[in-house]
Amino acid sequence: MEVVKKMIEFGISVTRGGELKIGNLNIQDTSLAESAGVDRRVVRSTVGQILSDSELGRIFERIRPVGTSLVETAALLGYHVLLISGDAFQAGIISEVSSVLAENGLVIRQALADDPDMITEPRLTFVVSGDMTGNVLSKLQALPSVRGLTLVK
Repeated sequence: MEVVKKMIEFGISVTRGGELKIGNLNIQDTSLAESAGVDRRVVRSTVGQILSDSELGRIFERIRPVGTSLVETAALLGYHVLLISGDAFQAGIISEVSSVLAENGLVIRQALADDPDMITEPRLTFVVSGDMTGNVLSKLQALPSVRGLTLVK
């Protein structure tokens, strides 16, 4: 399962020939194994299982990376990072948070949501530009869908 989690996290696809790819970049079994904390044979076995199941094969053939995360560079770019926890299966949390940010003139530069089926404690991560005031943070914390809020500086 660790291999599959890493494949999803990095957007690693499997070709019909069993090659691992991120876009057009070839990924070595040993690289994925090291990242997943397993032996390279576990990676090759996982690829074999994926290819032997037509539904999984179709899924992993189409996986693509999401793109660059701005989280680590946000401060350098003058942005704020908000980490929000809540019930990931409840509808509307992204909408509620986005509304508060927009009403206060903040621009969402990037929004990332953890998959609750893959991450034990899923969070929403917003990279935001604009004046992040205590008033905005209070409004966000008061939302019924928000259980926790962290402003990363």
